[in-house]
Amino acid sequence: MSSFLDNLKRGIQTPSAEETEKIGAQLAKQLPENCVLALHGDLGVGKTTFIRGIARGWEIEEAVTSPTYNLYTIYQGNRQLVHLDAYRLDSPAALDSLMIEDFLRSPWCLAVEWPEKIKESIPHDAWHLHLGIISEGKHCIQLR
Repeated sequence: MSSFLDNLKRGIQTPSAEETEKIGAQLAKQLPENCVLALHGDLGVGKTTFIRGIARGWEIEEAVTSPTYNLYTIYQGNRQLVHLDAYRLDSPAALDSLMIEDFLRSPWCLAVEWPEKIKESIPHDAWHLHLGIISEGKHCIQLR
């Protein structure tokens, strides 16, 4: 395992959105093909910022924003990134009705914000990232 992933398991502190994006871009290089990322954390902890970093790591040029109202957005770069905001989903069946799997093209990554809303649908081998605020201006990202 890389030292970066070891550090991420211990938790990495970031002092800015730019640093959070850089951590996401570094993780993008470590992710296996066709994986699910479950991003845990309250509003404002940097989940979308982190996903923006992953997109930059895969040379996705589009602006990455929270897909709250359209539920998910598909981005294409070196890999396909599907960014899902599960906050408004009320059951795993609601995820099935989105038919996301019909749009996946290998290599892909499904990045899910608010995975606890659809926890039964998150695969057992998903990578769980926990984001939080430590203090004013300091955030933490931890792979569990």
